[in-house]
Amino acid sequence: MTVFSAASPRTRATRTRAHLVPIVLSGMVAVSAVALVAYLLWPTWGVGGANAPDKLPMSVGGTLFNVPTAAIRMKIQRHSGPQERIDLDFLYPSLEPPGAPKHVTADTVEEPMQPIDRIFLSIAAHHDALAPEQRVATIYPRYLDQAATMPEDGLTMRTFRGDTPYGTEDLISGANPILTARCTRDAATPGMCLSERRVDGADLTFRFPRSWLSQWREVASAMDRLTVQLRGPKG
Repeated sequence: MTVFSAASPRTRATRTRAHLVPIVLSGMVAVSAVALVAYLLWPTWGVGGANAPDKLPMSVGGTLFNVPTAAIRMKIQRHSGPQERIDLDFLYPSLEPPGAPKHVTADTVEEPMQPIDRIFLSIAAHHDALAPEQRVATIYPRYLDQAATMPEDGLTMRTFRGDTPYGTEDLISGANPILTARCTRDAATPGMCLSERRVDGADLTFRFPRSWLSQWREVASAMDRLTVQLRGPKG
């Protein structure tokens, strides 16, 4: 005799739900895992790109400098690590990095030239070349006129002879604080001064308008402060 077992509709529905519960739970766990991975791997940058760091550690001639990114004049130099040379500029007298450059347009191209308001600085590996103070002591005297004048309070000026490589320049020196600079004379363009110093394996070359010699003590102190800021505290 054959016996047929017939379950009620309610019983069959209960069994179906019991089978579906593990499947649903597994699916929920899988979806949660995928969402977590996607969250962790999702890019965090915005539409405008990541902001550059305020300062970059750079090594020039084996000497470490901490350089404000906004002060670097050439985009190709805006990376950390060893470099042969870096070119910077800083607003004077604040010594802050300058803002974005002003673009020349058809409306502004004929505007009169604005006075220079910044100190320019180049840092380059010297590769054991003659130190700046040695050039002042041993090379420059060969090309100087003997006469010396004092154009500003506390400054001494000696003129390079016209038949020398520095024929359009004057040698300016002062003490307390110490300043030594070669300055071109005012002509069609304003005169500029160049002052050099050595820091370990690198030579620092500062450039500023000759007209600033009227406040030469402040300018010399500003160059000293910039040197300390870029090198940071010594251990």
